[in-house]
Amino acid sequence: MEEIVRRTTTDAVYEALHDEIVSLEILPGTKLSETEVASRFGVSRQPVRNAFTRLGNEDLLLIRPQKATVVRGFSMERVALARLVRMAVELEIVHRAMEVWDAASEARLEENLALQEQAISDGDLSAFHSLDYDFHKLIYVLSGNPMAFDVMLESKQKVDRLCMLSLEKGSAADAILADHREIAETMAAGDHDQAQAAVRKHLSRLDETIDFIHKTHPGYFE
Repeated sequence: MEEIVRRTTTDAVYEALHDEIVSLEILPGTKLSETEVASRFGVSRQPVRNAFTRLGNEDLLLIRPQKATVVRGFSMERVALARLVRMAVELEIVHRAMEVWDAASEARLEENLALQEQAISDGDLSAFHSLDYDFHKLIYVLSGNPMAFDVMLESKQKVDRLCMLSLEKGSAADAILADHREIAETMAAGDHDQAQAAVRKHLSRLDETIDFIHKTHPGYFE
């Protein structure tokens, strides 16, 4: 029983810190203290240490013996590799999804798109970011390969913070939604070539994002 409680506490601390780092509530370069985090959550230092280790394994924290733990900045090398992996996986998933696509699949994707549009209208970029995540996950699920999404997440989360920064640009959310609609429409039409082209265009938007962030947030890169 004691082990179960400790693991649950670690998960709670990990999930809270992960969300704050990815959403940029905690910015790159921020120092984190085990003692301060433990006090904040009302837990001992051990679950905090365990959570730090998990976040370090995901390249979100830089843990240095006898030095302060800091939120990692963006690495051009890690981002480039993550983008390559995601592109390869997502192109294959869209191909497989189209092999089994039907009216019910189209309707579920359209429901998500309507919610994305509403989030933009409401100016709720946090909700839009979550719906963007759900849009891509839904394609994996509807393709019959939900576990592939979990595998891809390790690569995706390395660029999630970049995606959040890109939403600072006024037109970014609108452009992303337009991409999502193009992907959905070409899949519904059964046009494999155009669907693949739409996915490539969508995922390649990060090229512009990186240039934008280099200019506006150079201190966020290692």
